[in-house]
Amino acid sequence: MEGLIRKGIGGFYYVEAAGTLYECKARGVFRKEGMKPLSGDRVEITTQPDRTGSIDRIYPRRNMLVRPPVANIDQLFFVTSVCDPAPNCRIIDKTIAVAEDKEIEPVLVITKTDIEDGAWLAEIYRLAGIRVIPFSAVSGEGVEEVRALLQGKISAFTGNSGVGKSSLLNCVYPDFSLPTGEISRKLGRGRHTTREVDLLKLPDGGYVADTPGFSSIDIEKWVRIRKENLPFCFREFLPYLKDCKFTSCSHTCEKGCAVLQAVKDGKIHPSRHESYCAMYAEVKDLADWQMK
Repeated sequence: MEGLIRKGIGGFYYVEAAGTLYECKARGVFRKEGMKPLSGDRVEITTQPDRTGSIDRIYPRRNMLVRPPVANIDQLFFVTSVCDPAPNCRIIDKTIAVAEDKEIEPVLVITKTDIEDGAWLAEIYRLAGIRVIPFSAVSGEGVEEVRALLQGKISAFTGNSGVGKSSLLNCVYPDFSLPTGEISRKLGRGRHTTREVDLLKLPDGGYVADTPGFSSIDIEKWVRIRKENLPFCFREFLPYLKDCKFTSCSHTCEKGCAVLQAVKDGKIHPSRHESYCAMYAEVKDLADWQMK
């Protein structure tokens, strides 16, 4: 049977297949190959009548994150508040770039819009071609739009403490009553078990990844993008990359750079280009072994 790994705990993997959850062990061949099954993996399993089984094959992954360990994410919702705490565009941009590099669709959710509308922040990312959803737990603004995007996809949410991730998910699916800092216990996580990523199944179809402790800190600390790939992780740069005067253009300071001209012309927001330059400076002199 083909199934989806919903979670893994202590060497056991809980695979949803044909509407049933099976407790499976992974075959030893994966350990020999240095490949560990992850939540989000599409797998082939052999099952027993007692709802146990074995994972026989892991299908090729579209993408994966190491921290948190999860595979085949369709979209990453970056949740930021317009105030208290104030948004940090540099962190937002790095998170979006990581999503783009892994072919995960980024979505920016701006919370607490009942306090401030956040129009200035939305303008930056709409100009970049990023989907922006203003959200208010008071008025309900943005709830239906988020719910519609979640249907039929595997999604993850990230953002720093206090920005309203749990409030957002509680508004989207009130029956879950998700406590602050922990998306769900619905998959039966025990008190003393290792906290891995769980996929929470949604009533309308689709899954939300319960990613314990996942915040922008993980992105900042663990993920680097190669300098040659970085321009392609800023989608608003793409129309201009082929028009630069020099093929070796870094798009940071060169004369004849079409990206810099687009910034001057107001087609690329200066804030986004500043983030790109900062990220480029971090990786431009790193050797391959330092990128791992």
